[in-house]
Amino acid sequence: MLRRQSLRPDNIKMFVLDEADEMLSRGFKDQIYDIFQLLPGKIQVGVFSATMPPEALEITRKFMNKPVRILVKRDELTLEGIKQFYVNVEKEEWKLDTLCDLYETLAITQSVIFVNTRDIIMREFRSGSSRVLITTDLLARGIDVQQVSLVINYDLPTQPENYLHRIGRSGRFGRKGVAINFVTREDERMLFDIQKFYNVVIEELPANVADLL
Repeated sequence: MLRRQSLRPDNIKMFVLDEADEMLSRGFKDQIYDIFQLLPGKIQVGVFSATMPPEALEITRKFMNKPVRILVKRDELTLEGIKQFYVNVEKEEWKLDTLCDLYETLAITQSVIFVNTRDIIMREFRSGSSRVLITTDLLARGIDVQQVSLVINYDLPTQPENYLHRIGRSGRFGRKGVAINFVTREDERMLFDIQKFYNVVIEELPANVADLL
């Protein structure tokens, strides 16, 4: 819009870059830099980021005048009000049965299930074994649905930082929330890393989990 002159830079008084780490990790660095370079010098800028990678810090150094940094300590990032549990699943192919058992046991209003299937799907699409690719980019961030009471990590996230965004989809607006993590033997290291990263203890799923929802 700025380059097409649909939006005049001198009319902009404030610029907010939300989810800066996600935007940078998805290849929008050049576009973000272009926007900053087109903006007037005297403008209020806010950069919000769940994590603070070097690329986000570089933006504050290059384009912000004496920025004020408000950082949250890592040990304060855990989400109160969300009960976190894990379920041992001996084999990857048993996860679906485990999921079905959960849904037969629990009365769930709405839930979110996270899986790590992108790489597998893309390999199948490239190889031709899948001829049609239908996809959406429903991310772990920016989803605010009041009725979500349960988050299931069918696959654990590949980065501990993303765990917070996933389980934060439940227990919003002051409601109770439960996060259940399916853990195979290969996932045990990641579960350990998540607990260490957030300074929490994730307990095994109790028999009375229905009472927590």
